[in-house]
Amino acid sequence: MVRAPRFILIISGSQILGDTMIRISKTSKLGCHSWSLEALNTCPAARKQDGSLVDACKGCYARGGNYRFPNVKAPRIHNKEDWKRDDWVDDMVAELDNHRYFRWFDSGDMYHIKLAEKIYQVMERTQWVKHWLPTRQYKFSKFADVIERMNKLDNVIVRLSSDSVQGKKVNFSTFRLNSIKTSSTILPKDIDAVFSSDHDGVRQDKNAVICRAYENEGKCGSCRECWNKSVETIAYVAHGRSMAKVINDNLIAVG
Repeated sequence: MVRAPRFILIISGSQILGDTMIRISKTSKLGCHSWSLEALNTCPAARKQDGSLVDACKGCYARGGNYRFPNVKAPRIHNKEDWKRDDWVDDMVAELDNHRYFRWFDSGDMYHIKLAEKIYQVMERTQWVKHWLPTRQYKFSKFADVIERMNKLDNVIVRLSSDSVQGKKVNFSTFRLNSIKTSSTILPKDIDAVFSSDHDGVRQDKNAVICRAYENEGKCGSCRECWNKSVETIAYVAHGRSMAKVINDNLIAVG
């Protein structure tokens, strides 16, 4: 396939790669590329039955910072319609030709089952790429089959995102998923003070890894533990004013 020349646009700490249709981004933290959507309006599982946001999404980083700028929002808005094209899967496979690590959704989620099926096709056809997909769509039973198929691919890890901001893991027994035991959660900044006796938290989990990006100016560097299937739980240390308020309110509520 002959592809149009790509341009690279550096915008507010994110690198947007553009060609005729595909829009993928590179955040300053990750050091690899991702395909994303706008936060919240493509995250149906971010809300409880009463319509309120789960704790982890109340302080969502993708609602602030660089994500507020129109030129950062634009590719995410574009992607919400672009994936519906008949040749989107072919274009994504071609786009990933020189990639080795890839993240789906540094913002947003696979809100539609047809999008999930297309992402699976991309994963299946790009065996040379290690794919990491975080999601809350496991809460909806219709996504169970495609999530299971994704995670069974050797080059894919699906991490189920916990709603907790206190380090609690996903309760796998609640959902219709048989093969997935990998997840992520959020820890308060004062890790030692909060989790010394929490039996459901990551401090008691020998297969958990606490993300150390917060010790490295917020950057992943060469770390690729999020793609490591043997790491059952990744715990991200909370950052930002919005998340700090959520955690403070949460601790007051449970205290």
